[in-house]
Amino acid sequence: MSERPPLQNRVDPWGRLRRERTRGSLMGNRGILHVGQEIVRPWATKAWVTCVLDEKFQKRKPFSPGTYSELFFLDEATAFAAGHRPCRVCQRQRHDHFNTAWTAANASVAAGTRLPIADIDKALHGERTEPGKGKRTYTVALADLPLGAFFEHAGQARLVWSTGLLVWSFTGYTPGAPLAADAQVEVLTPRSIVQSFRGGFRPCVHKTANAPDLCH
Repeated sequence: MSERPPLQNRVDPWGRLRRERTRGSLMGNRGILHVGQEIVRPWATKAWVTCVLDEKFQKRKPFSPGTYSELFFLDEATAFAAGHRPCRVCQRQRHDHFNTAWTAANASVAAGTRLPIADIDKALHGERTEPGKGKRTYTVALADLPLGAFFEHAGQARLVWSTGLLVWSFTGYTPGAPLAADAQVEVLTPRSIVQSFRGGFRPCVHKTANAPDLCH
């Protein structure tokens, strides 16, 4: 008897949904994307969230009728590159921290203010998707990217981190060759999230990045 193929619910830094067996460290969703066991749409809501993987999830049957489509990410940095943000229900503290950092970096408001999350979701949706539902990217010099940002180089997703320019895969990171600081790169992480990273917010990364946990 042949093994059943994996569901199309592993998310890469471009935000694409792929068929891979490696689950990763985080779950998330974009609403109900499936009919039966197949993905039929790339999103159903502007609230693209990232959730914890815990005992409660283990009781779920993925792609059940009438409920959200479970998606999986290598780590938080990957989820941010894809355009997701922390869930307000299962990651309330992380959600509030991100909201405060995003608001401070992207809105002219009083210090410590948090915008309605629907406003942030709307802004992120415009930054992560093209009208044809493809990935929206933009070009900057590599030296302008803060820790935690993803960019594309030679068809690979690369993470800017304290241990170098790391090459991403569904199973983790490997060291990448250095690039010139003035190299022009296509950025995968939405612009406003990159601004949050510049302000000091850090995503959590997979253990294969071989660095102390710098998420904060």
